[in-house]
Amino acid sequence: MTEKALSGVRILDMTHVQSGPTCTQLLAWFGADVIKVERPHVGDATRSQLRDIPDVDSLYFTMLNHNKRSITLNTKDTKGKEIFTRLLEECDVMVENFAPGALDRMGFSWERIHEINPRLVYASVKGFGPGPYQDCKVYENVSQCAGGAASTTGFEDGPPTVTGAQIGDSGTGLHLALGIVTALFQREKSGQGQRVECAMQDGVLNLCRVKLRDQQRLQRGPLKEYPQYPNGTFGESVPRAGNASGGGQPGWAVKCAPGGIDDYLYVIIQPQVWAAWMKTIGHEELIDDPEWATPEARLPKLDQCFSMIEEWTQTKNKYEAMDILNAQNIPCGPIVSMKELAEEPSLRATGTIVEVAHPTRGPYLTVGNPIKLSDSPSDIKRSPLLGEHTDEILREVLGFTDSEIQAARDQGAVGSEQLLGEMEHPKLSPQGGA
Repeated sequence: MTEKALSGVRILDMTHVQSGPTCTQLLAWFGADVIKVERPHVGDATRSQLRDIPDVDSLYFTMLNHNKRSITLNTKDTKGKEIFTRLLEECDVMVENFAPGALDRMGFSWERIHEINPRLVYASVKGFGPGPYQDCKVYENVSQCAGGAASTTGFEDGPPTVTGAQIGDSGTGLHLALGIVTALFQREKSGQGQRVECAMQDGVLNLCRVKLRDQQRLQRGPLKEYPQYPNGTFGESVPRAGNASGGGQPGWAVKCAPGGIDDYLYVIIQPQVWAAWMKTIGHEELIDDPEWATPEARLPKLDQCFSMIEEWTQTKNKYEAMDILNAQNIPCGPIVSMKELAEEPSLRATGTIVEVAHPTRGPYLTVGNPIKLSDSPSDIKRSPLLGEHTDEILREVLGFTDSEIQAARDQGAVGSEQLLGEMEHPKLSPQGGA
């Protein structure tokens, strides 16, 4: 088997919920040994959140914690802190997304951790960077609101709107993963670990950079590609623009047959395909009409342009329309529902949608690694049961004997979930995808 890109990298995963687990799962997919530290008999809060099956790990947890090993550790216990210190010594990276100051209060400041292991990369997700809000707790939608996404999403006459994509949590986790591998690369030259910090507000703003672009453009005149032009008004801030394209080419979502909730096609009108558009929808007379033939002439009446296109698309379903337009190099894309995505064969074939076997909840679908490496393909393995690898990690990573493991368990430093799991599930399925 080909060695994975991050084989040999060991990560101490102190994260929970979504932002941190997104980061560490991605690194695990690339071959890192990710050791997830959880509270004995409790675990990550998402194990029990939004459950669809009673008394098993929720999809919220399983879909964010593939390819990891779980150890339950009481870090408030003296022996537990000793084990935690030993793990810091043996790991290359520690990742956490606790509330600000939580690890410091445990006695593990960055300075202390760097003293324990000078080569360790200490990575953190926080809600805000240094400033007036740095001590505030932040969740997904809060970060979208604080980072500029909500104020620029939605329609002009509606309220600020958060997106369905988890750009605050998962988006920041992806940023953090890049920071970690960059710090590991620099360590090859410096020999030293360093702090890696990602604020969720910063991550959302990075994904909204085109809106900051437009904020500066607005100071010099109206944003002509926005639906507010030419008959609406612009204020001092970038307005919400509905489904208008943010890339400089006019775009909109138009209705298709048979008229269901997701029967839409997103279409774009580029200058080079104007003639193809008009031929397709039966308005060849407008190809050379000076009132329509140039982008400048069309800008004041984009709503009329999309109305004409929609008259045509409503006679086709979204995939029929897409096939016709793609044949003419006209940019477009269907609005695809989650049901359609889950059932799409091509996504199964590429490993973007994966069915995973699980010993307690049965098979489920998950999103695989969106990044494909030719020499390091990702195998999606099921998420760990709570404390499933406690003994294994103590034995293999820290060199504990069986008697030392039992002593730590008797003292309450580590949990006993693994023993309970062995009684309930004596033949756990291997950690593999179906």
